[in-house]
Amino acid sequence: MEEKRDHRSKDAQEVAEIFETLATKVPEMINGIVGSLFSPDSAANMGKAVAEFRKALIEGGISEEEATQMTREYLGTLTNWSGAMRDAVSSRRHRE
Repeated sequence: MEEKRDHRSKDAQEVAEIFETLATKVPEMINGIVGSLFSPDSAANMGKAVAEFRKALIEGGISEEEATQMTREYLGTLTNWSGAMRDAVSSRRHRE
């Protein structure tokens, strides 16, 4: 009976250690990702990617008007995703 208690205690301790590790590592990872999304290099790369996207659409036969609209939607998707990541980190910081 005592052996079962020791085993349960060790399991509970291991689970607590796992959660403690997750509580510190996951926010660090998210901060790193968000930092890379909002760096000057990232902004420059995003601008190049959006320009290449529009260029490829036009070269593929899409009208300029439609390519512009599709490019706006593409950029919106990128910025919405980036904003969601930023908000997640901001929300986490306010809870701490």
